[in-house]
Amino acid sequence: MATAVQNNSNPLADNPANLQAVQNDEQSLPNFRSPPHNFEAEKALLGAMFANNNAYDRVSGYLRAEHFADPIHGNIYDATSKLIERGQIADPITLRTFFEQDGSLADVGGTRYLAEIAGSMVSVINAAEYGRTIYDLHLKRQLIELGEQVVNRAHTPEVDDPAMKQIENAEQTLYDLATTGEIEGGFQDFKSSVVSAIEMAEIAHKRDGHLSGVSTGLRDLDVIMGGLHPSDLIILAARPSMGKTALATNIAFNAAYDYKFEIDEAGDKKVTDGAVVAFFSLEMSAEQLASRILSEQAQIASDKMRRGTMTNDEFDKLVVASQQLHKLPIYIDDTPALSVSALRTRARRLKRNEGLGLIVVDYLQLMEGSSKTDNRVQEISEITRGLKTLAKELDVPVLALSQLSRAVEQREDKRPQLSDLRESGTIEQDADVVSFIFRQAYYDERGEPAKRPEEHTDKFAERYREWEERSEENRFIAEVIIGKQRHGPTGTARLHFNGMYTRFGDLDTQHTDSY
Repeated sequence: MATAVQNNSNPLADNPANLQAVQNDEQSLPNFRSPPHNFEAEKALLGAMFANNNAYDRVSGYLRAEHFADPIHGNIYDATSKLIERGQIADPITLRTFFEQDGSLADVGGTRYLAEIAGSMVSVINAAEYGRTIYDLHLKRQLIELGEQVVNRAHTPEVDDPAMKQIENAEQTLYDLATTGEIEGGFQDFKSSVVSAIEMAEIAHKRDGHLSGVSTGLRDLDVIMGGLHPSDLIILAARPSMGKTALATNIAFNAAYDYKFEIDEAGDKKVTDGAVVAFFSLEMSAEQLASRILSEQAQIASDKMRRGTMTNDEFDKLVVASQQLHKLPIYIDDTPALSVSALRTRARRLKRNEGLGLIVVDYLQLMEGSSKTDNRVQEISEITRGLKTLAKELDVPVLALSQLSRAVEQREDKRPQLSDLRESGTIEQDADVVSFIFRQAYYDERGEPAKRPEEHTDKFAERYREWEERSEENRFIAEVIIGKQRHGPTGTARLHFNGMYTRFGDLDTQHTDSY
């Protein structure tokens, strides 16, 4: 029987004469190189699984049937895994019924090949090593295929397929290839988790602000949120003209301004405060965003900068502010209609080159999903899931701005609620924090009383005076409402807002409002 099995074995992997013939052919064809493979390791792993089904547990977390170079071995692995996962024994006898009528083993001796594989087992202990070898060779074959695709695509003269887009797609494919196996994933013991939690608490304890995350630079907001925490997706939503971009630029500036680091004993950079900021501005150009920050910090009205009506003193003040700002670690990408995959690629590149601590996206509804669909809610849901995944992958907070629906305007109390999120889908579900900006002054300015028919002049004057007093009281006050916070309380932080410079700040320290 052994002789019969030998004669019907895999002609390439098992017959020395055939293998030597292939090698001779390769030598006679100098341009031909066979893809990386190791049939012996594949047979040894399958044999180890036949001998002891527990060997499957050592590779099941990352190894798939398509990772085998020999499709026959992949089919056997797939059938074996199905039996084991159903709680049944997988060996040449139980697998026989799978392959007697399948025909996929016909060229290598039929079901007798299963017995030969069982005889190829070297050691069950080495099963994990065989699995890693098989997966590593699979990655190399995929790299070769990716390289060929990159070359072929670069040779294709497509007008709407520029080189930078090809580079981003290749980088994304390369990243996907590096993360599909999840060899390093799996369980983490509770001791390691506790140590990580203690380290975060220690960082907060050592900081003056007692924050474990990146400070927003706004006292009352940090009291509620404890800063912006790594791996969190923070949604900042509001109606137009409420100051979403202004608050986002204020937070980005404060984080970059506070940026400090030290070099540890191993020579690695360790951030002690603040953050390097990536600001993806899909609505405004980089120049417009920089002008806003200049206006905020120099306290010069942005319309004066645009119209060129600044005095000489104001211009000198602007120049001094710009000299202080140009060293800040803020990086602006103003590419319109950016996709999540392109954003991820650029953020990873920045983290690798400069070290990234905060991502700001302005704003969510201007992004594009990777899949083309007419369902906008589904597309937004894909975008928020992608941003949450990016936050976890890079271990940085992602602050994403969002529009609110017009339903807010139909209510008497116009303070936003979670149900007001526009094209919400899974925004509320995916976000760790959902916050809203509300300025009563915005509605006061647009609600100037008009004299009603037959209304007495004194009555109108009294009503107008009440409106003026209310408008003046609310003029510089903004509220940031925390509608959801996965790791902390909800509540409202009241901030100072100066519309002339689009600048948010802390209210007077003597105020007594609760939040």
